[in-house]
Amino acid sequence: MGFHCGDCKFNFVGPNCTERRLRIRKDIFRISVGEKDQFLAYLNLAKHTTSRDFVIAVGTYAQMNNGSNPMFRDINMYDLFVWMHYYVSRDTLLGGTSVWRDIDFAHEAPGFLPWHRLFLLMWENEIQKLTGNANFTIPYWDWRDAETCTICTDELMGGRHSTNPDILSPGSFFSSWQMDLYLNTVF
Repeated sequence: MGFHCGDCKFNFVGPNCTERRLRIRKDIFRISVGEKDQFLAYLNLAKHTTSRDFVIAVGTYAQMNNGSNPMFRDINMYDLFVWMHYYVSRDTLLGGTSVWRDIDFAHEAPGFLPWHRLFLLMWENEIQKLTGNANFTIPYWDWRDAETCTICTDELMGGRHSTNPDILSPGSFFSSWQMDLYLNTVF
């Protein structure tokens, strides 16, 4: 299931990919300090590791002169998944010249659950390969009863800056990260 025929399908391991491996995601508020530190360290490693398998397009097919002038660039593992999540919500090409505008198949359609399940499995799998930790899972946040972003703290996913709510607090683990994804490029 994926681009690499040598990989087992998700949740299977072993020489013939027949051994089932059960992985259980934990609530982010119930993980130990060590697990939280490991999670943040793995995200930081992914942010600072260039993908060996993926590149991103930085131009349209027309800008690439119908493919004769390739326009791709390397991307780190973290930004790759940010890029994929962003672009799944963009205008959709349906072949030929048909473009569906302002539609979000991953969030506003029946594909929400299966798309995000695959997305998380792929993300976990890439971090497992990167770190060598086959038991890694991404902790979840149960936000059903949250009235505010309870994970938006400097200890977890980043608190807001005290004077500018549009940026992260300087005390956040993520405050020094830069995003360079060509997200504003129109394809």
